[in-house]
Amino acid sequence: HVQLVESGGGSALAGGSVRLSCAASGYTFNTYSWFRQAPGKGREGVARILGGNDYYVDAVKGRFRISRDQSRNMWFLEMNNLKVEDSGMYYCAAASGVPRGYTGGWEYWGQGTQVTVS
Repeated sequence: HVQLVESGGGSALAGGSVRLSCAASGYTFNTYSWFRQAPGKGREGVARILGGNDYYVDAVKGRFRISRDQSRNMWFLEMNNLKVEDSGMYYCAAASGVPRGYTGGWEYWGQGTQVTVS
């Protein structure tokens, strides 16, 4: 079966960096993403890879970078210059299709990894 597992979450100081990893098994996807959910807020998209392009929401643009290692069926979210408001549960997600946003088409999800910035 298809499984996605996040790792790398933890605590960081404001201005610091954290690198999250997503390890997938059971399928090799074409489209990859990261979402997050802050306490008391809804889940929001953070970054995605579609085709050969990377996309970011304005809140993280210039600070976060999404990448993948195709040979290992993994993808990553490198978060730099962290802010307190970046705190939340981070989820990796993947799609067999080509969703062009964050509102639909993401079929597979990890269980999440907590990131706390203070």
